[in-house]
Amino acid sequence: MTVFRRISGSALLLLMASCAKNDLAGLPTNTVAKSSQPYLDHAQPRLRTLKLWIGAQEMVTELALTPTETSTGMMYRKQMDTNEGMLFVFGRPHRTSFYMRNTVVPLSAAYIDPEGTILEVHDLQPLNEVPVEATSDKIQYVLETPQGWFKKNNIGVGTLIRSERGTLRDTFFRKQQQ
Repeated sequence: MTVFRRISGSALLLLMASCAKNDLAGLPTNTVAKSSQPYLDHAQPRLRTLKLWIGAQEMVTELALTPTETSTGMMYRKQMDTNEGMLFVFGRPHRTSFYMRNTVVPLSAAYIDPEGTILEVHDLQPLNEVPVEATSDKIQYVLETPQGWFKKNNIGVGTLIRSERGTLRDTFFRKQQQ
């Protein structure tokens, strides 16, 4: 998908990666990228997936959890199916920005708060490397979809997202809450 750009640096990424790995034990897995370096010249393999409900719509999403997965995203991929997406999970809420380095698939990105509520939706243009920064510092998840998916499905700001395992918080950070 897109490459994301952290405002506050890479320390959070390392924290997020360790939290995400521990909190996702037992999630269904597909092929997961094993490299610690971003895929600089080719697409990463398909990532583990999770079923989401966005309002009344159902979607299968790949999970970008590690620094390599989040920094590579959809780069070099040629397509994204209609009801598929990629969910980027961050260790804590922050202000983020996404851009489209080496990404030819037109995408829409929903910036989502810790409760799983969509706060912003942005269209991202292929190969455009100008960061699209969130207006909120409460973004913990970003969901990328084929461009126009949110509009086509009447999904907008205020829509709640849940997974097959419950709330996004319960799905990814259950151990931290206990």
